[in-house]
Amino acid sequence: MTKVLAIDTSTYVLGIAIVDEQHVIGELVTNLKKNHSVRAMPAIEQLMKDCDVKPSELDRIVVGKGPGSYTGVRIGVTLAKTLAWSLNKPLVGVSSLELLAANGRYFQGSICSLMDARRGQVYTGLYRFNGDNLHTEIEDVNILLTDWLTVLKEKQAPVLFIGNDVHLHKETIIQYLGELAHFASVSENNPSPSELAFLGWEKESDDIHSFVPNYTRLAEAEAKWLESNEK
Repeated sequence: MTKVLAIDTSTYVLGIAIVDEQHVIGELVTNLKKNHSVRAMPAIEQLMKDCDVKPSELDRIVVGKGPGSYTGVRIGVTLAKTLAWSLNKPLVGVSSLELLAANGRYFQGSICSLMDARRGQVYTGLYRFNGDNLHTEIEDVNILLTDWLTVLKEKQAPVLFIGNDVHLHKETIIQYLGELAHFASVSENNPSPSELAFLGWEKESDDIHSFVPNYTRLAEAEAKWLESNEK
C-alpha cells in the first residue's frame, strides 16, 4: 500500500506525518520557537521507527514549500529534496497557505490563510472547498493587510481566517469586514502534516533538482513604495 511522508517546517510548527491511502499511520506536531534544523530529521527518524516504516517503503515525499519563515521553508525543502533524491522517490511541493486552508474544510465559504510578514504585510491566499476538493480562489500573495482586506470587503461574502498569526490582525480584520469575518478555533490554526500528505497525494511530482521554495515576495512596486516611505 502506498505510503507518503509529509514534512512541514514553514512556520514555528514542526509537522511530520506518515500516511497510507486510508490511514494516518503516524503524526508529530509541535509549535515551539526551536530550531527546525536540529529537530526535524531526528523527528522524522523517530516517527518512522515508531511506525515501523522503512525509508525504502515510502512512495513519495511531500513538503510545505512556503511561503513562511525563509529559514524554516528552506530547511523543510532541503530535507525533502535530500530524502527524495537519496531514496529515488517522487517529490511534491504544496503551498503552506493551501495546507492551512485545509483545516477549514467544514466552513461554507471562502477560507483565508494568513501569516504575518511584518511591517503591515501578510502572506495570504483565498481558498474554498467544493465537496472534498480544495480550490484556489486567489493565488498566494505577499501584500499589505489593508489592501488585502479591501479586496475581500468588495466580495461581500463570509470569510474564515485561519492561522496562528491571525490574532495579531484580528482587530483590523473586524474593522474592515465586520460580521463577514469568521475566525478558526485555536486547534485549527496549526497546519496539519497529515493534511499535507493527502493534499500532495494527487498532485504531480516536481523535478527534484529544480524545485525551490516559494517565498512569495512582495510585489516589486509595493516593496519600493515601502522602502521609500521608510526613508
